[in-house]
Amino acid sequence: MFETAELGQKVGKREYQERAAELRFALLEAQVRLREVGFPVVLLFAGVDGAGKGETVNVLHEWMDARWILTRAYGEPSQEELERPEFWRYWRDLPGNGELGIFLSAWYSQPLLDRVYGRISDAELDERLTRILSFEGTLANSGAVLLKCWMHLGRKPQKRRLESLERDPLQSWRVTKRDWEHWKMYREFVSAAEQIIARTSTARAPWMIIEGADPRFRSLEVGSKLLEAIERRLADATQPESEPLSDPAAEAPASGSRILVLSSLDLTRKLSRKDYSQKRSELQARLNLLHRKARDRRMSVALVFEGWDAAGKGGAIRRITPALDARDYKVIQIAAPSDEERAHHYLWRFWRHLARAGRFMIFDRSWYGRVLVERVEGFARDLEWQRAYAEINDFERQLVEHGIALVKFWLHISPEEQERRFRARAKIPFKRWKLSAEDWRNREKWGRYELAVHDMIERTSTPIAPWVLVEAEDKRYARVKVLSSVCESLERALG
Repeated sequence: MFETAELGQKVGKREYQERAAELRFALLEAQVRLREVGFPVVLLFAGVDGAGKGETVNVLHEWMDARWILTRAYGEPSQEELERPEFWRYWRDLPGNGELGIFLSAWYSQPLLDRVYGRISDAELDERLTRILSFEGTLANSGAVLLKCWMHLGRKPQKRRLESLERDPLQSWRVTKRDWEHWKMYREFVSAAEQIIARTSTARAPWMIIEGADPRFRSLEVGSKLLEAIERRLADATQPESEPLSDPAAEAPASGSRILVLSSLDLTRKLSRKDYSQKRSELQARLNLLHRKARDRRMSVALVFEGWDAAGKGGAIRRITPALDARDYKVIQIAAPSDEERAHHYLWRFWRHLARAGRFMIFDRSWYGRVLVERVEGFARDLEWQRAYAEINDFERQLVEHGIALVKFWLHISPEEQERRFRARAKIPFKRWKLSAEDWRNREKWGRYELAVHDMIERTSTPIAPWVLVEAEDKRYARVKVLSSVCESLERALG
């Protein structure tokens, strides 16, 4: 695989100056257009020690407008990063639309080292590469350009490079004892790298193998590959849209031939005031104990609340929080995305909200907006919300595998009960702000939302993250069911 990167290719000084001037101008021009069109570019560097990864990144910063470049290099994860799922630190650092993100020693580094040192088997490596492919596919599906550069040196050139750096007083700090240890394991690194590149070089996230011996050659190669990738994506962006936005009116109505899951719920379930008061107190005490156990074990909890407008999400949340320590939870209210959030993948803002170990995260609406309101209102294209089910399942799987207890609630009421609550809200001054003209308009799309909820439950109620459907016509019954479900889920998670 690496024979083509061990040919001793070089570029003379005069040729380099001429080509670099042209390339620099073209990259700056592409960067301006990138800002106008608005999609992110991810450039990842990996490769053998001493092959010029850092120097090449510095050249790109000189050639391009550094204000729109985000460069991140990763070492051993910090305690803060260890308390969250593995990919949290990469999601957190992703570039926004119109920006270039450069990543060094990123998501391929640890799997490569673990395989070389024999800490994982080929099968375990393949499993981790599958997770990486899913991550990269999610970014590519959202319109990001991904380009991965493996900077390569043969074994002898690598030795000469490390020795040369050691002799340079300004560069000697770059060479460490670990670099020489890796040089002795050169064949193991190359073998593992071949596995990784063969498995993860895809049409939408290709690997480019760059010979790193000559700094002029490698700089021109990387710059040219980057320019080609951006220009190709810019050309695609100027083509007419092949798929229109979803047409909500064209969707099949919810009633009629299809029995939907929400229709199976018994909305007549009620709880007397006396029973409610007793059960609520008992469950809050139980939750308080479980919360303290989870905190002591440094287990995080994520509660997700979805449901109809006025279904009682806020009321249910307010019955949970008295059982928790205010220092250890956060209620995250999700509204329309900000400009910064719109410039990123829709899951980006939810990754950023993930709390440290031992905390409660309570989401008042969530990442399911992509398959609910964005689907029904036509804010997302058909392919966008259709592929979101798999993206959401993968996101939740990462949370659960990291040890986060995840509980998802859908609060269901009838259209008649919603109308009654709307009218009651309109008469109460301190609740009137909750009601808007859009809430009334959404009632006209009840059938479409009901169909979207059915599909959401069908596609995302998984064994590790099932939906809890709550009959919320009676608020007291709904609040007790929510509290009871949280306690039961925590008890299972705590073993």
